[in-house]
Amino acid sequence: MAAARVALRRALRVLLCMAVGVFVLSGIGALWYQAPLRWLWLPLWSVLGVAMLLALAGRLPQPRRGRVLGAGLVATLVLLGWWQTVLPMQDRDWSDDVARLLDADVEGSRVTLRNVRNFDWTRNGDPVPRWETRRYDLDRLASADLVMSYWMGPAIAHTLVSFGFDDGSRVVFSLEIRKERHESFSAIGGFFKQFEAVLIAADERDIVRVRSNVRDEDVYLYRLAIPREQLRTLFLAYVDEAGTLQQAPRFYNTVTSNCTTIVFDIARHIAPGLPLDIRLLLSGWFGQYTHAHGGLAGQGPFARLEAAGRITDRARDADRDPDFSRAIRRGVPGIPESETR
Repeated sequence: MAAARVALRRALRVLLCMAVGVFVLSGIGALWYQAPLRWLWLPLWSVLGVAMLLALAGRLPQPRRGRVLGAGLVATLVLLGWWQTVLPMQDRDWSDDVARLLDADVEGSRVTLRNVRNFDWTRNGDPVPRWETRRYDLDRLASADLVMSYWMGPAIAHTLVSFGFDDGSRVVFSLEIRKERHESFSAIGGFFKQFEAVLIAADERDIVRVRSNVRDEDVYLYRLAIPREQLRTLFLAYVDEAGTLQQAPRFYNTVTSNCTTIVFDIARHIAPGLPLDIRLLLSGWFGQYTHAHGGLAGQGPFARLEAAGRITDRARDADRDPDFSRAIRRGVPGIPESETR
């Protein structure tokens, strides 16, 4: 029994040290990305963090151990208090492509979207800005497509949803980081309040083409198997999200609030029983998740839908084609030929 108690205490000490170690590393990340005078606070926090771990491991004498742990507790409370003061904002010097917030009015079946992005892009990635006001009739909403753009290996993708209307018009919704003019994307920074979130509504030739043709990402498109009567719910959920972000900005988070989690959260409005899955974290596998739960149109295994849904080459071939949206859909399972002619 005595040996078991000793083993249990050691195990608990190891777990406590691991938890404190994770918190110390998180504090380093928070200070690195957000703290003014980080050159001062980072060394102090790091030294104190190492001292706390040594104290918890029993490597310091008893009097010093208590002082170190006491100082660590005070520093932790100060760090947590300061972290609560890091708040999202609307008035920064934003990059051109996320400079405006989507604004929407809904009157019955009529939706007016202001600040719809319809940029052209040079080959080196410079934008030619153009923001538009567009109007849509939800009674004519006919389809929704899942677009996945891979930029960092097979497990990570950006997720967009493209809505089609029976008059041929389309609009794509995409939750993105709202980066400042001097910033670039950082997955690690996304854990530490580096970016606000923004919902972009865009012309398909802008938001798909910039990924496939300008940034050289690998892009896939799948027709979603959503009954027509539920498309309105999905569309309006995006509109509601835009209104929420307009009223109260929030931070983008690499895990908990990103381009894939918003799709999942909205889908749960339609199918509340959808389970959590590792493929929601590893967003590159979200297409497989959707297929496994009957969410993709078209017959056959996912590998077939994936191969036929790869639109990268078609998008590059249709670079200046005014029928870009029709061209990229040719041969995609579940999409009628009438949409691609």
